[in-house]
Amino acid sequence: MMRLWPRSLFGRLLAIAGLSTVAALLFAGFTIGHVLERFVMRGFDDRLDAQVAVIARAVRRDGTLDTARAVDLPGFDERGSGWVWQVEGPTGQRWASTTDAVAPIRTRPQPDRPPHPRDAADPVPGESRGTAGEPLHSRTLSIATPAGAVIVTAIGPRRIIAAPIREAMAPLLLSLLLLGVGLAIATLLQLRIGLRPLRALKESLVEVRAGRQRHVPRDQPRELAPLVEELNALIDQNEAGLAHARQHVANLAHGLKTPLTALALKLAESGRDADGSLGDMIRQIDGRVRHHLGRARVAAPGGGRVRTMLAPAIADLIAVLRGIHAARGIEASIFVPPSIGVAVDPQDLDELLGNLLDNAWRHARSAIRVDVVLKGTAVIVSIEDDGPGIDDAAIAEAFLPGRRLDERGDGHGFGLSIARELAELNGGSLELTRSPQLKGLRADIQLPAQ
Repeated sequence: MMRLWPRSLFGRLLAIAGLSTVAALLFAGFTIGHVLERFVMRGFDDRLDAQVAVIARAVRRDGTLDTARAVDLPGFDERGSGWVWQVEGPTGQRWASTTDAVAPIRTRPQPDRPPHPRDAADPVPGESRGTAGEPLHSRTLSIATPAGAVIVTAIGPRRIIAAPIREAMAPLLLSLLLLGVGLAIATLLQLRIGLRPLRALKESLVEVRAGRQRHVPRDQPRELAPLVEELNALIDQNEAGLAHARQHVANLAHGLKTPLTALALKLAESGRDADGSLGDMIRQIDGRVRHHLGRARVAAPGGGRVRTMLAPAIADLIAVLRGIHAARGIEASIFVPPSIGVAVDPQDLDELLGNLLDNAWRHARSAIRVDVVLKGTAVIVSIEDDGPGIDDAAIAEAFLPGRRLDERGDGHGFGLSIARELAELNGGSLELTRSPQLKGLRADIQLPAQ
């Protein structure tokens, strides 16, 4: 179903302002045109009324016309101009201006006027057609004489009215067009300036989500102040709830730590775990506890994420892993700019990168590579190895908790799932692909830059 209104506030306000402006300009054009027509018509009627007054003074008491006193005013004295007058006597006599030989013209009064009122003190307007069918406008006056009523009519061509109106409408329409363009520009500026606080509010929320600010600034326009108060209250509520949940998870984990340690020591005694299956189960339980502890450590939005520099963090992890896997002789190539940091807790970063680097070291044949690049507000950490890698179908299964695609070694299958969850809970992501350089597995970790 087609939407009648845009989804954005800017689009809706712009559409309403545009429609209102077009309606206002159309109304203004119609009104000004009507006023202009009335103004031109008034001058036209004044000219006809002046001729009617001159002819009226030439009417004798016996209802005849004194032609010597019937003077033609300018326009009426020019043959072919279309300006004529005529007089109808009480006995059917007829006199007309000498400038044009015209057939008798019967004027048609306007609908709201009575036809040729005999007692009218002022001329009455009317419309008619000439001998060639051209539209004419007239003014008619009825003069009472002892012999009867004498009808005096002055007639002019309507083109005299249309010409100045057309001439005036061109600059009028141009002015209205320029006014419309000006109003459109003013509307765009108004919307840009008026909606600027919403854009600032969005930027503030981005800062809160990235951990650079704890709350949205309260210095907002009056209309947005209640929304900002609710957002800050929601941030505080979420932070308190998450802190409460983290505390509960931490308490549970610490409560399980001692029994698990004691159980592991008991199983280590001779003969209690002959095949090692019970010890493996203890290690899986320990892995799950560490997994949920890692989730609980992730700071809430606005919870004060700290800046962690990548170069020293990765260097420390590489040094530890070189010692753990010294027998394998893996060559590690590290390319980390010293000035790049991420908005991730150092302990979370160590667990996230440590799991991925340990996986790469265990599966590499001879080399691993670590690259760090900054892309806008995100940092991309790429960890590659020259091991066998995994195919596309197995990538989705690799993130399942407890799922091991390689049964060699002492892993428990939680490393990749923990790493992915830590990346996502810190506002980032983790993707696995095939390394184009080393031909093994490549892990791309995207984290928010700080």
